[in-house]
Amino acid sequence: MSAFQPDFAKPDFAGAQVRPSPNCGERRNGRKPDMLILHYTGMATAQAALDWLCAEESQVSSHYFVDEAGLITQMVPEAARAWHAGESKWKGETDNNSASIGIEIAHVGHREDATPDFPDVQIEAVIALCKDIVERNGIAAERVLAHSDIAPMRKQDPGEMFPWNRLYREGIGHWVEPLPVGGGRFFQEGDSGQPVEALQTMLALYGYGLEVDGVYSAQTAAVVRAFQRHFRPARVDGIADASTIGTLHKLLSELPGVA
Repeated sequence: MSAFQPDFAKPDFAGAQVRPSPNCGERRNGRKPDMLILHYTGMATAQAALDWLCAEESQVSSHYFVDEAGLITQMVPEAARAWHAGESKWKGETDNNSASIGIEIAHVGHREDATPDFPDVQIEAVIALCKDIVERNGIAAERVLAHSDIAPMRKQDPGEMFPWNRLYREGIGHWVEPLPVGGGRFFQEGDSGQPVEALQTMLALYGYGLEVDGVYSAQTAAVVRAFQRHFRPARVDGIADASTIGTLHKLLSELPGVA
């Protein structure tokens, strides 16, 4: 792809530099983006991640890339279809590349010893970028999502260390104060019955792609973990405890037309 003018060019911010990626195409059926998907790169260095997103052999890209110092690079025009979502599902939609704008955030990813925080300067840049994208494209709060939300069996980014609550305070995304982790009845993998079906129905109503069959399968556990990473990050274990279910209910009660 040849050079283009960046979509994000706010005079009160550094704006975005441009490094075109060849890994893109047209949005299918004239689809306009109404989702914003956030990722982490999961690579050792920001430079390696940016190079990979711009390498033809990788067959992956994103519209934007934000490094640890807050430098924003646009690789694909927002009007085009970047290749960041992969196999995914949200509210029944499976071509989420055509439906979304993607942001890759430089971060080493989950580590067994300790997963690092996102630097403040980086999050400040992500907030400025997200605000601009959401306002220009009219993206609803509940459609600002994690990669793990739309692909819970495959992905866990940007992870439970990502400050979704901080973005919400800046007017980005959907959030409620999660219920404290504690006791109460819970469901886990291997359980079945009507209460599990009710939980699956609530998750599907919010948007998650899973089979509603009353069986707490590996898929259901993965969806619960994705939900916890985004909305109840104090404990990510795939077990639907009282805190998880209560937080989900609070979120649903605030969705337009769902309460």
